[in-house]
Amino acid sequence: MAATVKYDEVEVGQEIPAVDYNVRRPDLVMYAGASGDFNQIHWNERFAKMVGLPDVIAHGMYTMAQAGRFVTDWAGDPGAVVDFGVRFSSMVVVPDDDQGATISVSGVVEEKLEDKRVVVGLTARSGEARVLSKARAVVQLS
Repeated sequence: MAATVKYDEVEVGQEIPAVDYNVRRPDLVMYAGASGDFNQIHWNERFAKMVGLPDVIAHGMYTMAQAGRFVTDWAGDPGAVVDFGVRFSSMVVVPDDDQGATISVSGVVEEKLEDKRVVVGLTARSGEARVLSKARAVVQLS
């Protein structure tokens, strides 16, 4: 499947509108099962607070996955992402209520490369905190 975004239709500086991803405690439990990361800070509030955290926090890789999901949804093809990396800069604190937390991801086309590839800079926030930094994806467009 080819990317649905066309190289000729994007410009450097073009913003990709933010998308919000809700995360609740059951999401973290399911992610723990899929990833094998059962660290108690991701599901046990008492333990998370005992080790000095404000509450249960989302897995860093879960947060990164939401940014990856944002890029693949924008491109229209998961196979279009040829390089992807982030640094973790803050935690996504997930309260035990019906709302949970929100990870808001947005992007901007930072550079057009040869061979119809673009560099997309990503911003991911939870509340006022920027939770990913130096988040970049190289995307092969059609």
